[in-house]
Formats: sequence, structure tokens, C-alpha cells
Amino acid sequence: MFNQWASHNRFKVGDTIRFKYKKDSVLVVSEDEYKQCKATKPQLYSNNQDTVFKLDRPGLFYFISGVSGHCEKGQKMIIKVIETESSPDSPPPSSSSSLPGSTPKKSSAMKTAVQFTSSGLAVLIVSVLVWH
Repeated sequence: MFNQWASHNRFKVGDTIRFKYKKDSVLVVSEDEYKQCKATKPQLYSNNQDTVFKLDRPGLFYFISGVSGHCEKGQKMIIKVIETESSPDSPPPSSSSSLPGSTPKKSSAMKTAVQFTSSGLAVLIVSVLVWH
């Protein structure tokens, strides 16, 4: 579910993702750790129930749950971040929403929340600022 949603959205350098969860954790890991659902040296480990992660470079980011068995049940996601093109006379952003399965949006700043339930299910809450 997460990868399907992520593949339908465009992420740019500077976008942020918020993970909201209880009794769980979020890890940013390497591609190999992602594939194995096991992290030995995560780039980020957070279990504070409200993790905001800034996508600070172009490329792929690999996220997994740190709770045993959750990654294997699908609590993992790859996000592809594209290079931003800055334009000095770009118009200011305006708010709109995007839900999983919706049409991709070009965004100037995307804020996303991923909320995990105690049963290992997750709800994605997405707020996107779109250039018009």
C-alpha cells in the first residue's frame, strides 16, 4: 500500500514526511536492509510517536518499521525524491489535498503523515502545497 501511494506522488528535495504511530518506530535504512526488513545500521531510528523526516537530497529513501514482523507485513516504503527546480518568479503555493490513489501532484512543499495503528495497519494523511 505504501509503495503504491508513494509511486503516485512526486517528492522533491525539501519535502517532509511525518510518521505518527504508537508502540512502533520508523527507520531510514539502506536498500539491502529494506529488502531484508532488518536494519543493522539505520541512517535514522526514531520511536517518539511523531517523526518528521526531511527529504534533503535527490534519490531513493528506504523506510521500514522497527517493530519485529511489521516490515514483513508491509510497513515499509520507498520514496523517490527528484531535484527541485527553483525559479525566482514562481508564484506562491496554495493548499490542496491528495489521498492515496489520487493523481500525482507537482508540489513545492509536500507534507505527509503516515499513521500506524497498534495492529500494524497504517493510515496515510497527506497535505500537499501545489503550484498553480
